[in-house]
Amino acid sequence: NSLKQAVWEQFGAAIDMLDEAIQTCPEDLWSGPELFPQPWQLVHHTIFWLDLYLYGAVEGFKPPEPFGLEELDPSGIFPETVYSTEQLRDYLYYCRKKCHAIVFELTEESASRTCKFPWGEVSYFGLLLYNMRHVQHGAAQLNLLLRQAIDSAGKWVGVARQPQS
Repeated sequence: NSLKQAVWEQFGAAIDMLDEAIQTCPEDLWSGPELFPQPWQLVHHTIFWLDLYLYGAVEGFKPPEPFGLEELDPSGIFPETVYSTEQLRDYLYYCRKKCHAIVFELTEESASRTCKFPWGEVSYFGLLLYNMRHVQHGAAQLNLLLRQAIDSAGKWVGVARQPQS
């Protein structure tokens, strides 16, 4: 279906742009005090919500190990663990595969189901678009931090890359 293909190409491109930004970030900036939020915190936040929104509800959601539910704490605390680029890229790849499968398995029924969050209600298809915009926002924030700190940023990705094997 060409609509599913178009949604995937753009959603996958947003995910791939976040990956580009992660790969561009030098290790000394990843968890250093020079930037706020620290890049790992921004990346963790973006991937956590990517995963949760793909799930479609707060109730019953559980991220894969070693990640927890700290992002749901209303006080806005960051996880105590500083996650490495490898851990977060693995989590991003997990979400990328999940997203690809969800987009191509969408039915009229699954796309129209109502998803409820503290900020409001939206159809699952609307949530996918919201989620894509959130991922792109996270990638843009990280790229801005990188541009300001090292005068470099991740590459633009026009459409999703081929699946990784």
